[in-house]
Amino acid sequence: MGKLLGLSGACLSASFPAFAQAGKPESFRVGYQKGTAILIVSKERGDLENSLRKSGVDKVAWIEFQFGPPMLEAATARAIDIGSVGDTPPIFAQAGGGDVLYALAVPSSPHGILVPEGSPIRTLADLKGRRVAFGKGSSAHNILLKALKVAGLTYKDIQPIYLGPAEATAAFTGGKIDAWVIWDPYYALAEAQLGARAIASTEQIPQLASQSFYIANKDFARRHPATLRAALDSIIETIGWADGHRDEVARLAAKSTGLDLSIMQRAFARAPFSHSAFTGKLLDEQQQTADVFFEQKLIPKRINIRDIVWHG
Repeated sequence: MGKLLGLSGACLSASFPAFAQAGKPESFRVGYQKGTAILIVSKERGDLENSLRKSGVDKVAWIEFQFGPPMLEAATARAIDIGSVGDTPPIFAQAGGGDVLYALAVPSSPHGILVPEGSPIRTLADLKGRRVAFGKGSSAHNILLKALKVAGLTYKDIQPIYLGPAEATAAFTGGKIDAWVIWDPYYALAEAQLGARAIASTEQIPQLASQSFYIANKDFARRHPATLRAALDSIIETIGWADGHRDEVARLAAKSTGLDLSIMQRAFARAPFSHSAFTGKLLDEQQQTADVFFEQKLIPKRINIRDIVWHG
């Protein structure tokens, strides 16, 4: 795990073997972020607890993370059983030997490439030579690579500044960075409260968008496949409810995170709520992302993402 990012807060056949349920786990541990609306809703409404109780699991533990990479290290360390992350953290985790599995695919949260209101930066091409902040190994990392390609730039054309959301917020307001690549609700918060202006977003340029994933700890999936399946079924039910109750999603998220209701309303009004099967097209796109990170020498080895897809 030395190649993975520090914790704050694998290889498996694509045709996953059918392991017997080795008893019921004492608890089910969930990693979530402020932008993971579905898990926040599930937490506040008790959806997951109610579903798992029917299968004999009486406790759900909720553990908050700033962003995906430390959550994935926690999954590998068996500190959580499932978590929701963007497309890039699983790539870094797999390349670093992390024992994680792709368990469910969902659309990514909206992302923006933000600059201060008075910045002379107007287009993606203007990022050349600029200090651009993002979380290393996060979904924002991939959004940036795609945006640079759209602009005809390369990674070497910018000054990458690796910062988590909290540190990047301070750097943005303090003028320490020129641009910031970030997802909702931090994206919405920066627009509303920090005077940020988006020079590009996944809404404006759809080809920048990608998938997010629910990632499971491999050992947990082997020992308790029925519990994991029940949890995913519950999450899918919550996704269906959330899509038709966005105001209530925003209210519950504001209550859980302490962020202003207006911020959550802005973020979740534009959030896509759905889920996807692991189709060949989806897996090919994720493989292409992994290949780009290897070619850019951002991960230490070439990986096959199909090796860690759970078909339980």
